[in-house]
Amino acid sequence: MPVRRKIPFNKGTFFITFTCLNWIPLIAITNSYDLIYKWFEHLTRLGHTVNAYVIMPNHIHVIITFNGEENKINILIGEGKRFIAYKLISKLQTLKLDSLLMKLKVNMSETDIKKGKKHEVFEPSFDWKHIDTMEFYIQKLNYIHQNPCKGNNPLANKPEDYLHSSYRSFYNLGDSLFDVCNEVVL
Repeated sequence: MPVRRKIPFNKGTFFITFTCLNWIPLIAITNSYDLIYKWFEHLTRLGHTVNAYVIMPNHIHVIITFNGEENKINILIGEGKRFIAYKLISKLQTLKLDSLLMKLKVNMSETDIKKGKKHEVFEPSFDWKHIDTMEFYIQKLNYIHQNPCKGNNPLANKPEDYLHSSYRSFYNLGDSLFDVCNEVVL
């Protein structure tokens, strides 16, 4: 089990990654990209800034500037993962993907079962990096936008060709499915 490191800040700019359980492409299987956009919209309504993102079939990378409100960053990420997980499970049930639902059920920990949790949709923790220099911000921004073009089976030839990324909006190449703020406060 991964070591959980809580973010010791309640404001700042962070590179956040969370992954579907066992890298299963649940977002693609259920066509649930909209759920991630809804979470981004929720964060912006709370006054946080989604600076850049890519939504992959089985994981999300996002740069978020948190405004320092009362809720800790860990709570905001946890609530987002929980919201997305419930909706993903609902879609899997609607699609009658029972074997996949069973895979998500057998990976439950004893503690989660006792709490009444029925499925494990995401890996238990998430990765984060505090962005405190413009150089690091640009490095993570490039990583996010290049992500769909990498690996053995790239999803796009060029970053601007991948639909679920902030690349097009960020570089003013046209509309993105979620408008992003290109300003970052370090």
